[in-house]
Amino acid sequence: MLSGLKRQNIEITGKTRLLGILAHPTEHVKAPPEINRIARLRGADAVMVPLNVAPADLEALVGGLRGVKSFDGAIVTVPHKQAIIRLCDEVSPRARAVGAANVLRRDTDGRIIGDQLDGIGFVEGLRHAGVELEGKSAYLVGAGGAANAIAFALVEAGVRCLTLANRTQAKIGALREKLIVAHGSIDVRLGSANPVGHDLVVNGTTLGMNGSDPLPLDTAMLSPGMVVAEVIMEPEITPLLEAARGIGCRIHLGRHMLEHQLQLMANFLGL
Repeated sequence: MLSGLKRQNIEITGKTRLLGILAHPTEHVKAPPEINRIARLRGADAVMVPLNVAPADLEALVGGLRGVKSFDGAIVTVPHKQAIIRLCDEVSPRARAVGAANVLRRDTDGRIIGDQLDGIGFVEGLRHAGVELEGKSAYLVGAGGAANAIAFALVEAGVRCLTLANRTQAKIGALREKLIVAHGSIDVRLGSANPVGHDLVVNGTTLGMNGSDPLPLDTAMLSPGMVVAEVIMEPEITPLLEAARGIGCRIHLGRHMLEHQLQLMANFLGL
């Protein structure tokens, strides 16, 4: 979306506002250049930088950022989306329901406010690509922060039924209960690694980021006509997408979720 925009030099001054992306590791993150382009386009004197913080150090970092008066906020990604919730002073109802936040803002009084835009960005990316969700059946593998957010967003987008799959059944059982509490009588099922019978198949895990990762689902059960979607952005074509493309499925890249979150994130961060 924004990758074709002309690059502009970023000059750091004593007035520059600081934004971060909290991740571990940070080599795979894609947001900083895009947010920095948005800042330039909007005339904002702000810059986003990667902050590589291990889980054991996250609480200390957030505590320190409260006192950095030039810090306005951050995007939060793997593996911190769920842990960050308890470190925020306030979170949106959406983030509270999902149990994960992927963006935070520091108010002038030092309070940290969290929100969750993963699911909205994912659904908007599908819609922009012409993938209709209302009345369709969806299969989602994963139970982490991104998968939780996508599950809520798919239900809100009107899917007819949603099948949840994960190696740890207790986690998807808990996610199913959260969805029922939030949305009442909806068709949410617990599934296996077999995605047969679904219109949309989504990998909401990190499996595929590393070459040695196992596949997140049984690709032999995919069939032409399915839409197979990723949340992983690096590599762009994961082993799952490669297998799906070979079978004749329509594939949907992980970067589309980020592309459709960027403007929302920029707004939340005050750019």
